[in-house]
Amino acid sequence: MSSSRVSPAGAAGAGPGWPVRTLTEAEFDDYLLVCRTAMHRPAPPSTTDTARVRARTELDRTIGVFDGTRLVGTATAFSFTMTMPGGPRAVAGVSAVTVWPTHRRRGILSALMRHQLADIRDRGERVAALFASEGGIYQRFGYGPASRTVAVDIATHEARLRPDIPRDPALRLRLSTPEESRKELAAVHSAAARQRVGEFQRDDAWWDHLLHDSPETRDGFGAFRCALAEDDAGPLGYVLYRTRQRWDDYGVADSPLRISEMYATAPAASALLWEHVLGEDLVSSVTTHMTPPDDPVYHLLADRYRARTRLSDNLWLRLVDVPGALEDRSYVAPVETVIEVADRHCPWNAGRWRLSADHTAARCAPTDAAPDIRLDVAHLGSAYLGDQTLGSYLAAGAIAEDTPGAVERLDAALSRPTRAHCGVIF
Repeated sequence: MSSSRVSPAGAAGAGPGWPVRTLTEAEFDDYLLVCRTAMHRPAPPSTTDTARVRARTELDRTIGVFDGTRLVGTATAFSFTMTMPGGPRAVAGVSAVTVWPTHRRRGILSALMRHQLADIRDRGERVAALFASEGGIYQRFGYGPASRTVAVDIATHEARLRPDIPRDPALRLRLSTPEESRKELAAVHSAAARQRVGEFQRDDAWWDHLLHDSPETRDGFGAFRCALAEDDAGPLGYVLYRTRQRWDDYGVADSPLRISEMYATAPAASALLWEHVLGEDLVSSVTTHMTPPDDPVYHLLADRYRARTRLSDNLWLRLVDVPGALEDRSYVAPVETVIEVADRHCPWNAGRWRLSADHTAARCAPTDAAPDIRLDVAHLGSAYLGDQTLGSYLAAGAIAEDTPGAVERLDAALSRPTRAHCGVIF
């Protein structure tokens, strides 16, 4: 898309009086200021921080709304290759959706979101994903909560592992730094991301961002440490973490260990990494911030309740092209159903669609037949990754089932053996 594209006031891509256009290089600092102010982040960023953000920002996908000469609203998207049910797919990673504090409730957000959805469709991307700062906002624009994440807190003196955890005598553990092992980290993550729906492939700019390790980002902890589980053929897993030296009032070691991320492509590698962090000398607790709800740790521990867990939302999903997205994914059971979709912001999705799918292929075409299920596009986005069920919406009266059993059959076809999850907020 040309960087000069503008949605005039009153057009399908804009709200009344708020034209939307792509930002220029000269406006990037203003973009950062609006984003950081709206999100209550410290400003201004350092020159190094700005360069890192700029490196992963696609300026031709970064849009704004102006009040005169002042930038008062922003949004951007990343061109991800994300693992979806059925394989890697082009997905728009929506981010930096902000409105200047004095300009809230004036239609700026609606103008930005409609413009962005039209652009995503023009680019041929069938799905958009985001992390929601406020869920009520994004459901209005057709996004549904599609996956969950957990924060885990484990007291090491309680963390006894099962005696039958998977072992591989060929595996060994190597302690390193991210700088020394960046290529190995990237190789492991790339392979692991292909196994987990919701993960995206990281380029160098994303690795630069994730491995940035200045003292002000450490929250009192030390520099990153990296442990790799490897055999003679190469690494099969890694854990990236920080520690902080601490002693209690009685002189007993009470050091916390905070995991930034852990990825493994084999069960024995995952077991070895968990055994390492839980067995570190002087460490009293191990915590994670974003972990899949079906992480192996729950089956490695002799008592899974020792992994104290807080559950929260992860990815929110939006089907920008309903028939294309439904044809793009795989199904674990045959299904034949007519879905009536409501979509106020993408009218091309609204209507009735006949989905015919089995293990090998899917077809989704417009139809005049009576619907089996009636729902909003946000509900369909929520169920798309196979992690959330339409049945829960049916029980809440949020969707309608005109043919008994239709929701259960569609949920069965959409289901997945593993939970969807994205390990980094974008």
